Amino acid sequence: MFGKPFVRTLISRSAENRTDRRRFLKAAGAAGLGVVGATYLGVQATSSASATGEAAAVAEAPSDAAVLNFALNLEYLEAEFYSFAVHGRGLPDDLTGGVGAQGGVVGGKKVMFHDKTLHQFAKEIAGDEVAHVKFLRGALGEAAVSRPEIDLKDSFTAAAKAAGLISEYQQFDPFANEKNFLLAAYLFEDVGVTAYKGAAPLITNKTFLDAAAGILAAEAYHAATIRTSLFDRDLGDAAAKISNARDALDGPGVDDQGILLGNQANIVPADNNGICFGRGADRVLNIVYLNPGPVKEGGFFPKGVNGDIVASGGA
Repeated sequence: MFGKPFVRTLISRSAENRTDRRRFLKAAGAAGLGVVGATYLGVQATSSASATGEAAAVAEAPSDAAVLNFALNLEYLEAEFYSFAVHGRGLPDDLTGGVGAQGGVVGGKKVMFHDKTLHQFAKEIAGDEVAHVKFLRGALGEAAVSRPEIDLKDSFTAAAKAAGLISEYQQFDPFANEKNFLLAAYLFEDVGVTAYKGAAPLITNKTFLDAAAGILAAEAYHAATIRTSLFDRDLGDAAAKISNARDALDGPGVDDQGILLGNQANIVPADNNGICFGRGADRVLNIVYLNPGPVKEGGFFPKGVNGDIVASGGA
């Protein structure tokens, strides 16, 4: 069986400082080892070499705090986008501070919704995204990263040009009307779902994994709502261009799917087994940085994201 040193390694890798470690242990269970102990001490090792290999793999993996902080960067982006679209303002100051350079938000304004149903959808999603920010900041405590600089203006124009939605000399304002809002939301939502799917195997603590799974479910509901709204407005061609652009940015492989397969609705972008794909953090950053190469800033995050996971992939 795995001994206490191995479990201590797991706990250590799941925290960035002493405060975060105590928070982690409290979340895992008052008994000390809690969920971590139940998970790892209950596994019979086939050999001491196997245990050593497991410990080495844990040491190389990003900590739970690093993974959750990466997710927090993405939640900042989504929360700012939806908050501006619905309320005409971004996150309050008390939800933006933390570890790392704190940045402002460029762009963003209230969308003039005419469709009452879409307005209700947008308000609900905005509330969820702000709640995600609050939850992750609470779970991370003093280890939570601050909101990085976010661009909600030029980044969307660059993304729209890359997707072929507009010409080289045009501008794309995601807050100008309901159509633009939906296309912009579509760019984010599918990325968020694949990001949580890709991050799930990296989270070692079951309490945090359960929470991440809950956020993934919420993001999937959001994505399906946006995809359905696009389908109802016959925006399949525009959505396909965005899907192709994401595929071009995140490296080899054709995984991304638009809202149409042939002439039929494709609300759930799943494979033949009904399973949706995930993206690693580096591929997610390729998309939000709007760059297929190995970079550490750009696009929606002009100065990069905060935390330990900051570099995009690339060929």
